[in-house]
Amino acid sequence: MPRTCPLLATVFCLLAVAAAAVAVAASALDADTIVRQAMDHYRGQSSRADMTMIIHRPDWERSMRMQAWTAGDEKTLVRVIEPRKDAGNATLSVDGNMWTFSPSINRVIKVPSSMMGQNWMGSDFSNKDVSKSADIVSQYDHTLLAREEHEGHQVWVVQSVPHEEAAVVWGREVLRIRDDWVLLEQQFWSQDGELVKTLEALAIEEMAGRPVATVMRMAKTAAPEEYTELRTHAVEFDLELADSLFTLSSLRNPRR
Repeated sequence: MPRTCPLLATVFCLLAVAAAAVAVAASALDADTIVRQAMDHYRGQSSRADMTMIIHRPDWERSMRMQAWTAGDEKTLVRVIEPRKDAGNATLSVDGNMWTFSPSINRVIKVPSSMMGQNWMGSDFSNKDVSKSADIVSQYDHTLLAREEHEGHQVWVVQSVPHEEAAVVWGREVLRIRDDWVLLEQQFWSQDGELVKTLEALAIEEMAGRPVATVMRMAKTAAPEEYTELRTHAVEFDLELADSLFTLSSLRNPRR
């Protein structure tokens, strides 16, 4: 019988120990940490993205090209650049407050908290969804429901229930988060325990050095043939963004 090389055996042993340590560390993550990591991955310290939103209905379809910027957990600016009739429409979210600007009426309007659940520009995304808010981290209690395997990745299934005083419309949300922090699915459940809508990642690609859900679809449970897709064409993370970008002045008058 051939003798095993002691050095090779030692290397294999060390690799096995390292892999086991990684697996143990992953399994030891609690639900709060998993959700926090997923939100950090999604937004970065800051970000800028070029996207197209496609609103699909059985008898018509429309699309809008947009740019979006985020900073920290609570600052988001989304601006429509095409088509011409919608260009300039923009939404700013800062510290839980939201404003919209419409060039057609040349007005900045503050969105009341009661309307955060309303559809954004006729899409299946709400004003809250478009703000890319990370409120789910601090305003929900998280419980790890299950661990799954998906295309060679471990996937955590997390249930998030809002605090009693949280200003949200959902009774709970259920998230499926991959072990590289990509959000595969987010379910939105009503206070009565009904699944209202689901956000699903349809395509995942490497962008800016990290895996990114480049196609995400939001669809209502009661009308699956009606949906909105958000397609990311390019994204950058951890940029130097001026504080002045996230102001009402910038919302009305974009700086080129």
